[in-house]
Amino acid sequence: MKEALNTISIWILPFIISIILLYGIYKKVPIYEDFCDGAKEGFWVAVKILPYLVAIMVAISMFRASGALDFLYNLLKTPLEFLKIPADTLALMITRSLSGSATLGLFSEIVNTHGADSYAAKLSAIITGSSETTFYVIAVYFGAVGIKKFRHAILTGILADIVGIVCAVIISRFFFYS
Repeated sequence: MKEALNTISIWILPFIISIILLYGIYKKVPIYEDFCDGAKEGFWVAVKILPYLVAIMVAISMFRASGALDFLYNLLKTPLEFLKIPADTLALMITRSLSGSATLGLFSEIVNTHGADSYAAKLSAIITGSSETTFYVIAVYFGAVGIKKFRHAILTGILADIVGIVCAVIISRFFFYS
């Protein structure tokens, strides 16, 4: 079974691409020209969202460099210990809404420090998988289409992230806490 899944995972992407190309040929679509037009359009979308990406990267850097993360850690240390939440996961909980790469860096640091089978690593993995980089998504997608009023989208995204983190903590405690 494992070998079959490995074979499928190796061949699924080339298969899908081949199906798309064959369907385009069947429908007599100018495939290469349409591909180039799409690439050109993608380039201009990237140029259009660049200011939003720079703004979110600066905001993340300012948050970390200001010491706000350390202040928040010291403020929430006691409640986290009471709830049996490893303190190392606090930084991951905070940065998850801001930056996927920062979250992955923190996650690998937690795994290297505590081990892959530790409660902190398992909780961090669930948090990483159950929440979204809300500010990055809003910056990229809303910036791509030119939406400037996104207050309610941010509040909804943050609420969804909080719910995801709370559920991750509950599920981790139920399945992995010993």
